[in-house]
Amino acid sequence: MTRAGGYGSPPSSLGTFGPVNSPIALPSRDDPLVAAASEAVGGPVGRRAAPGQGWWGPVRVALAVACIVLGLGVLADAGCRSDQWERRDDRAIWTGLCYSDVPFLYRERGLSDGLVYRDVPVEYPVLTAAVIQASAYVAGTPTDAGDSSDAAAGQVLAESVRFYDVTAVLMGLAALVAVVATARTVPRRPWDAMLVAASPVLLLTATINWDLLAVALTSLAILAWTRDRHALAGLMIGLGAAAKLYPVLLLGPMLVLALRAADRRRALGDYLVTLGTAVAAWVAVNLPVYLWAPDGWRLFFTFNSERGAELGSPWYALELLVPGLLPDRIEPVLLTSAVVLLTVIVVLGFAAPEPPRLAQLTFLAVAAFLLVNKVWSPQYALWLLPLAALARPRWRDLLIWQAAEVLYFVAVWWHLATLYDSSAPLIGSRGYAAATVIRIAGLAWLAGVVVRDIMQPSSDPVRAFVDHGEVGRPGASASPASP
Repeated sequence: MTRAGGYGSPPSSLGTFGPVNSPIALPSRDDPLVAAASEAVGGPVGRRAAPGQGWWGPVRVALAVACIVLGLGVLADAGCRSDQWERRDDRAIWTGLCYSDVPFLYRERGLSDGLVYRDVPVEYPVLTAAVIQASAYVAGTPTDAGDSSDAAAGQVLAESVRFYDVTAVLMGLAALVAVVATARTVPRRPWDAMLVAASPVLLLTATINWDLLAVALTSLAILAWTRDRHALAGLMIGLGAAAKLYPVLLLGPMLVLALRAADRRRALGDYLVTLGTAVAAWVAVNLPVYLWAPDGWRLFFTFNSERGAELGSPWYALELLVPGLLPDRIEPVLLTSAVVLLTVIVVLGFAAPEPPRLAQLTFLAVAAFLLVNKVWSPQYALWLLPLAALARPRWRDLLIWQAAEVLYFVAVWWHLATLYDSSAPLIGSRGYAAATVIRIAGLAWLAGVVVRDIMQPSSDPVRAFVDHGEVGRPGASASPASP
């Protein structure tokens, strides 16, 4: 029997189409959609083939595909970049589907004028703010512009575009880290990383904001947990929470799995190491900044507590459909909804016939958080992307979910174009609300499939392929390190 986080080497690999002479899952034999698509090029790979053994293995192929997808995403922003994202009321930004928070934040927060938190207010957690500060320093390299007001304005515009370029590179690197972590998390399923690398969501939303930083850290936390590197997992969670708050949601599923482990005492000890390291890492990053600029540090929390229902959230769509239905303060409604959904997930984790995998419970927890949140920006789909690839590694299922995300991506920009120029509407409030409902339905459908896999472990593609030591065999108990 292997260690809890690893995979055994069974006599034959169990793919959808029977035993294959390959140590890893082959998409054209393991995934029905890929198998059907492979008929156009001769059908699934042969039974005795062992691809992926040369230099161009699954990880390198996934990285190459991710680079192409990220490059296409930057090219999709070329129209806005050439116009330097000059004005928010420029309808072409929204109809061209190339909006990004990055260049606007550089100018609107005056990032060239001082230090974030102390001189420049930014509503981002500490680690993201540090990346913003470093990028602003690089982008603010002096130019040959003169001292006139027009020249100064032109210089700031040019700097904001450089700021976008630097951010695009950094977020691209973060995406590559997430791809590698996804490939390594389930050692015998490295091709699942292609679900992240070739994602339409990655292409469309990678450069809208800084979310990929937290996505990379979350992916590394899951990888470390599956390798029984509990302190490292805690470090990644703490840093991830210092970049975007949602990685802290990993701690709940980890506790559920620890409580369901065969060796509960040891598992709980490992969990406490992870929890303690996560708290220590978060405090170590945040405390110095709080002592240095307490008001700036608090802005992230006050900004999020005071904002109302905004774009993407079910509450915003509900307000569009039924104005005045929601109370002025929706926090009690949000809190109640969150407690109910998270309680259901905990009950599911304990009621499952076999302990769920970490990625499955974490995907459900993050999905529940998004469903009740006050804002659900297009790029938040990136939070779910590696989790979805690990929780339900099937192209059909992820493409259905992402089709709903792509529809919403178009709808939200057209909705904003309408708001900025109501004389020529592209989509009305009801049309936008309908797109939001479809987005919710797409995520709910994928969550439903994951729930089915948890309650019927035989339908889980990961369990079906891999004899996973303590997890893969019916009736066995899972370790908290299960991916």
